[in-house]
Amino acid sequence: MKIQKFNLPAINPYKANQLKAEQTEYKAKMKTDKLEISSEAKELSKTSSFTVERNERVQQLKAQVQAGNYEVDAEQLAANLIKYFKP
Repeated sequence: MKIQKFNLPAINPYKANQLKAEQTEYKAKMKTDKLEISSEAKELSKTSSFTVERNERVQQLKAQVQAGNYEVDAEQLAANLIKYFKP
């Protein structure tokens, strides 16, 4: 009795290992993310002088409130509220 192949493709274990390695490398490339930040965005992300000045003013006000010597100027507050709400 003669046994014949059933049209099975030839299996090359070295080729299979090479394909697995290539697929792993390809998947690794596909999974990596890349982020590029432009010089304009870097410049914008720096703290501005306004932010620094504002933080200093907030710290001064906090110190005054904690010391108990902070007083509100009622006239200035009213003028600012009118300016804010007046169209």
